[in-house]
Amino acid sequence: MGAFFALALVLAGGVVAYTMFGAGDRARGSAVEGVQEWEGLSKAHVPMDTRADYEMYPPAGGEHYDAWQNCGVYDEPLRTEFAVHSQEHGAVWITHDPHLDRDQVQQLHDLYTPGEYIIVSPMEGLPAPVVASGWETQIRLDDADDPRLGPFLRQYVQSRDVPEPGAPCSGMFDGTEEDFDAEQTPADLGVEREEDEGAQGAMP
Repeated sequence: MGAFFALALVLAGGVVAYTMFGAGDRARGSAVEGVQEWEGLSKAHVPMDTRADYEMYPPAGGEHYDAWQNCGVYDEPLRTEFAVHSQEHGAVWITHDPHLDRDQVQQLHDLYTPGEYIIVSPMEGLPAPVVASGWETQIRLDDADDPRLGPFLRQYVQSRDVPEPGAPCSGMFDGTEEDFDAEQTPADLGVEREEDEGAQGAMP
C-alpha cells in the first residue's frame, strides 16, 4: 500500500506541514538530498542503568532500553536509549538546537499530531540546527523551513524497513532526561518479558 498522508497546513515561507504519515512499501535508499543511511545496527536491549554507544550523533538506531519513548513533543532533552527504541518501531526523531528560534520550534511541534510516529525534542551539540533521524537513516537540515523535511518524513515515518514496524509509540515512557531514574526497571515502566533470552530476547 502506498504512502498516505494528509495535507494540513501551509506554513510561512511556503513550507508544507503534514499531520499524517502512513507506512509505505519503500525500498532502502532515498531521493532526498543529504540523507545518510546505515545497515546492520544492533537491536540489542541494554540495562536501564547503563548508556549505549552510538556510531552517529544524534542516534539513528542501535542499542536501546526495553522501554520506548512515547511519541510526541518535548521541551527538554530526552534519554536517547528510549527514543532509539521508538525509532525501531518506525518513529522519526526530530531533534533541534535548544536555541533555535521559537517560531521555528513551533513549526516542528506542529508536525506532530496525536497518534503520529514523530518525536520532537531539543538536543545539545547537534551537527545542524535540525536533524531528523529514523532507524538507520538521518538527514541534517538548515532549519524548520528546509524543504527536504517533508519528503523525509513521508518516506521514513512508519517505514516498513524498520525492525518492528507497527509496534507501539505510546503507552510507555513520557519523561525527559531530567525525569529519568536509573533505579527504575523495565517492569516499573510496564515492560513485560515472555522469557529471558538475554539482550535480544526482550519484548518489542
